[in-house]
Amino acid sequence: MNHSALRRLLAGAVALFAMAVFAMPAFAQKTKITVYTALENDQLGPYKQAFEAANPDVEIAWVRDSTGVITARFLAEKDNPRADAIWGLGASSVALFDSMGLLEPYAPKGLDQIKPVFRSNKNPPAWTGMDAWLAVMCFNTVEGGKKNLPKPAAWTDLTNPVYKDAIVMPNPASSGTGYQAVYAWIQIMGEKAAWEFMDKLHQNIAVYTHSGSAPCVQAAKGERVVGIGFDMRGAKEKTAGAPIDIILAKEGAPWDMEATGIVKGTKNMAAAQKLADFAVSKGAYELYGKFYAIVGYPGMNPAPPNYPPSADAAMAKIDVEKMGQERAKILAEWTKRYDGKSAPK
Repeated sequence: MNHSALRRLLAGAVALFAMAVFAMPAFAQKTKITVYTALENDQLGPYKQAFEAANPDVEIAWVRDSTGVITARFLAEKDNPRADAIWGLGASSVALFDSMGLLEPYAPKGLDQIKPVFRSNKNPPAWTGMDAWLAVMCFNTVEGGKKNLPKPAAWTDLTNPVYKDAIVMPNPASSGTGYQAVYAWIQIMGEKAAWEFMDKLHQNIAVYTHSGSAPCVQAAKGERVVGIGFDMRGAKEKTAGAPIDIILAKEGAPWDMEATGIVKGTKNMAAAQKLADFAVSKGAYELYGKFYAIVGYPGMNPAPPNYPPSADAAMAKIDVEKMGQERAKILAEWTKRYDGKSAPK
């Protein structure tokens, strides 16, 4: 090979190498977004996988904890936010963030398809809803039978002294399920009667757990007779063979909905908007319906095994935006009265 041909070959190889190097970031570089969530651990993988399959240029880095813990963390960081987006946190918390100007209003593609109650009242909305979850009573029929304890039908039944040390419920400061129960009791009974009810209930509480899942899990294992807990965890435990009945209290079921929002000031706005778009897609609601019975897409009526029928009709009248605004005041009073029985941190 002569020198001229060799030079041409080398020049071509250098050009090809330069093109390859230049093109590599387009294929390899993904936008990583930090997403705060209180989703159950077994949901994180499927939700991330579905979103990233639809958006291969974006990668989710989850920061996950119980609702109260994530809410407190987000508020502590309000002057220097670490999250780009929220996907799967109680709407009452997300509405509180919005009232403080911490969210970026955005109308995701497909917004007009979802039920009106599953979005904030702003236009464009500051958040959109995914699914609703309820607080229920999980009653262990075997342990209840051994101890000759009646099956409760109403919240007020739980104040009967026969249940002393037989009940667990989540600490509302760390658990969204716990907070929605306390807030709903105040709405249902009125403030004075609700605190009197909680004073009596407190006498029967063995421990206030950190998570909303733990009470139904403990009831399922027979460690406690009654767990005031998260509806879908109760249904899952029952499906796995636990001898529990899942009871919707006759006064009404406390509830909140999981929500999605974009954090104001994110440096990854385009990627966060892709997440918000995906969160209201029909495919996303079908995914939510694998875990929840009440979702924000009309016409979808998922029926997870062993989930109590007519749960949507049992939902208490609740304003999730007010639930967020009154959070600090209610939690301060609850903590002052009852924190002595909280599980050690």
